[in-house]
Amino acid sequence: MKMLVTGVLVSAALATLSAQAPAPAPPLTLTTPAFAAGADIPVKFTQAGPGAAPGEGTSPALNWTNAPAGTASFLLHMHDLDVSRNKTTDDQVHWLVWNIPATATGLAEGMPKGATLPNGAYQFSATGQVYRGPGAPANGPKHHYVFELYALDTKLDVAPLADAFESRTAVMKAAQGHILAKSVYMGYFKRP
Repeated sequence: MKMLVTGVLVSAALATLSAQAPAPAPPLTLTTPAFAAGADIPVKFTQAGPGAAPGEGTSPALNWTNAPAGTASFLLHMHDLDVSRNKTTDDQVHWLVWNIPATATGLAEGMPKGATLPNGAYQFSATGQVYRGPGAPANGPKHHYVFELYALDTKLDVAPLADAFESRTAVMKAAQGHILAKSVYMGYFKRP
């Protein structure tokens, strides 16, 4: 009888605890109206887009939801997974945007050139201080272009350095230990 009473009390305590436990927060989610996740990236948002300057393009609108509590800034990293730069593990930096304000819920289509965006964030790419659209050659396979969004618990004390690769190294090092959440969105492209 004592075992039965103890079992009932333990079950009741566990039920009370689980009823009081807060529901887990929904995950940080990155989306774009420009293309479906895992689909081809429209030419408009690539280096092959009409009127795109060499190594540039029109950035797609990006949206995110469910920033975790304590988010102080966002970091966006767009890169081409299929490129090996200078015989290293480095891939191509297509867009690195950091210190995006915590109040932001996205980036508009067609972000302007320049070291600093209108929202105060820094940007860099292998082309310079501008979005570098996908540009995989027509004579090879489609490349994987990944947009990674990080919610950080701090604003990064990193200014743009001499080039995109040095900047990326410094930004990613500074972000270590400050990542609250991450969301990934991917698309494919090769030149027509």
